Amino acid sequence: MSNSGVSPDYSTYTVADLKQELKNRGVQLKGSKLKVDLIKLLKESDRTQESGVVQRKAALPAEDIGLNGGAVSFAANNDLDLTRHHKQRMEEKTERETIVLWRKPITTIHYFSLESVILLKDYAVSLWKHRILVAVCLLTFLGFVAVYNIEGSHQPHVTSIEKTVLWCLYWVGLGILSSVGLGTGLHTFVLYLGPHIAAVTLAAFECMSVDFPEPPYPDSIICPDEVGDTMSLWTIMSKVRLEAMMWGAGTAIGELPPYFMARAARLSGRDVDDEDFDELEDLRKHPKDLNVLDRAKLGVHDLVQRVGFFGILACASIPNPLFDLAGITCGHFLVKFWTFFGATLIGKAIIKMHIQKLFVIFVFSEHHVEQLISLIKYIPYFGPSLQAPFKEYLNVQKTKLHHKPGAPTEGDASWLSWVFEKVIIIMVAYFLLSIVNSTAQAYHKRLNQRKREQKEKLSTD
Repeated sequence: MSNSGVSPDYSTYTVADLKQELKNRGVQLKGSKLKVDLIKLLKESDRTQESGVVQRKAALPAEDIGLNGGAVSFAANNDLDLTRHHKQRMEEKTERETIVLWRKPITTIHYFSLESVILLKDYAVSLWKHRILVAVCLLTFLGFVAVYNIEGSHQPHVTSIEKTVLWCLYWVGLGILSSVGLGTGLHTFVLYLGPHIAAVTLAAFECMSVDFPEPPYPDSIICPDEVGDTMSLWTIMSKVRLEAMMWGAGTAIGELPPYFMARAARLSGRDVDDEDFDELEDLRKHPKDLNVLDRAKLGVHDLVQRVGFFGILACASIPNPLFDLAGITCGHFLVKFWTFFGATLIGKAIIKMHIQKLFVIFVFSEHHVEQLISLIKYIPYFGPSLQAPFKEYLNVQKTKLHHKPGAPTEGDASWLSWVFEKVIIIMVAYFLLSIVNSTAQAYHKRLNQRKREQKEKLSTD
């Protein structure tokens, strides 16, 4: 309360700050509360404190009332506490961003090791809690191993199933790495699926067929003996549909951790200790000063919150780097698992993957590639020198498509292939470094959370 008896504008505070202020006042929160509920509780607390001040003021001697009438400015104290809390979180965030291998290598490795031990312990405890399910899965796996190793007429079918399952797991795994949120995320579409679709597209137009011999496909592509006269876009899409959908399903699975963490925090009554939520609350305070990215963040949050299944589906159906916010929002507002995951799976594995697949096939169709290479020579100064290696690389790839198995191949590798290989190595290395950094920063965040909880416990005692 202010001196005039007017409550401060709690709508400008973040959810975390509102909960912190209620804890400071000794208000016990039971279950999950929306922001409007927290504001209502704070206003009720203000009214209670105001009436208490009036009663105490009437009981005080005149000399103890003081120049201001003896009324304690609760609003000033509350604003000071909230400002300190917000400032502390900002300082923690700033310090946390400095915990990277190239600035604090010893601290980063130390925190990474400690957080890894904690995570392994948590996973072990989780497996023990679900030991019956783990035992069933283990027995099922041992059964498959037995069937795999026993000789019999079923072996050709086992080999075929093994090949398909491993192929699917490979792309699902790459999809998970692309979206699971480890470090910066590994852009596996650009590094693996996109080049695979491009290679199939170029081979399909050169061979006029997608019935590539297996083996060596998919490790390498060779034109079949029997070729057709035409090649359609839909034929190529059908050829790469399985791997594309498996990769999309993997990206949908990778979006589950933010959802589960936000949901668990909401159900337990704890703060959703996520900076994205605090950032969204801060953005709402200054709606006129938002840039395009900030408006997109608020748009994703509001769309998912208001529209539900179709909002999630819309966000998942387009390349959307802000989709983590959708998972956090759905978890925080207790959206049903199958509503969230079903919409995410349909959007990412079916709708978005067909859009991306169609784009890559369109760009790498034969006449588009040749037209693009012909345009390179018009680049000032470097055009002709750049065009030659690209044209040579394309001709080499076409020649390899007509190479017969067992025949000798040329050992000279294009410098474009060498550059692409080094780019992959650099990106994978940076991805691994970012995992170390993010894991170390998670431990720093855990330490600060423990310090705040201990401080709150001491203040309540």
